[in-house]
Amino acid sequence: MASAAAGDGHGEGHLREDVLRARRIVVKVGSSSLTTAAGGLDADRVDALVDVVTKARTPRGGDEAPNEVVLVSSGAIAAGLAPLGLTRRPRDLARQQAAASVGQGLLVARYTASFARHGVRVGQVLLTAEDASRRAHYRNAYRTLEQLLAMGAVPIVNENDTVATAEIKFGDNDRLAALVAHLVRADLLVLLSDVDGLYDGDPSRPGSSRIAEVHGPHDLAGIEIGSSGKAGVGTGGMVTKVEAARIATGAGIPVVLTAASQAADALAGRPTGTLFHRTGRRTADRLLWLAHASSPRGALTLDAGAVKAVVERRKSLLPAGLTGVDGDFAAGDPVDLLDENGHIVARGLVNFDARELPRLLGRSTHDLARELGPAYEREVVHRDDLVVLRG
Repeated sequence: MASAAAGDGHGEGHLREDVLRARRIVVKVGSSSLTTAAGGLDADRVDALVDVVTKARTPRGGDEAPNEVVLVSSGAIAAGLAPLGLTRRPRDLARQQAAASVGQGLLVARYTASFARHGVRVGQVLLTAEDASRRAHYRNAYRTLEQLLAMGAVPIVNENDTVATAEIKFGDNDRLAALVAHLVRADLLVLLSDVDGLYDGDPSRPGSSRIAEVHGPHDLAGIEIGSSGKAGVGTGGMVTKVEAARIATGAGIPVVLTAASQAADALAGRPTGTLFHRTGRRTADRLLWLAHASSPRGALTLDAGAVKAVVERRKSLLPAGLTGVDGDFAAGDPVDLLDENGHIVARGLVNFDARELPRLLGRSTHDLARELGPAYEREVVHRDDLVVLRG
């Protein structure tokens, strides 16, 4: 069961082994931990975070190679508010993108200067959800991050807010951090916020207690996650952090959630914040992104036989199992696969445009190849590009 903290003992026997063993770490920091109340970057806060991250890169003993850290940083939009004369985060997408355009340069410049104090170089990596679900984009992101780490740099990852639209946004950097942790095969994910952990109720209420450890979904039963805090200049609240922890731990990566002010203790293995233990094993990289980062552009309805083949037997989806098509999508786009009652059972990358599919419904690939040519003797969604969401 989850256990409420009765204090953070700092003795050697209390150190978290999962943290001490981690050699590749993803650290995510939110906007509220980097900016002033007016919306500009707080240089002292950035420097304090950089000092902690740099220390975390130091080998923990002997002649070991340095630890590797990827920093997923919010703050671009928040950093651009004051320079553009904005008093609060705008609601419309165009002004958000404008603020991000100004703020992203300021944010990376600040990180570059701060890490330079330690002789460490940084590299900027901007991602959209589309980079996650398309195979070529995914490989490029992986190679870039791997090369930066191999060359001793600290990748600074953020969502590409200057071009991302509602259809291709991750929605929050907590989820992005969980997916990046999986992408780079991290040993640990640390989520830094303005709240010092997960509580069993609203932290502002008397009697609420911090939960020291979470071993699985059963430990979260009855907890008021939705009321556990939200930053004023960011987009993520406690709900997004718990969801990010679920994604990461389900892929075999432990997670520590704590306040940015306690980052040093968290990365040193001290029992600060909340530790989410791993609940699953690593899965195929791109499929995790397909399940959690992609925005479906349409939906395909399957008959009962096709649902069974896809969900239970992990087979590809063939035209013969299709009964309906909805949406305006192109070949390569993510689509949801629905059962006869309209429930989502899987998601995959479709091999046909939406306009091509109606004449393929319920037909065998053999007949289609004979009538329309060999290009139509293929799966609608190949099993390698398909993730089951039920069953």
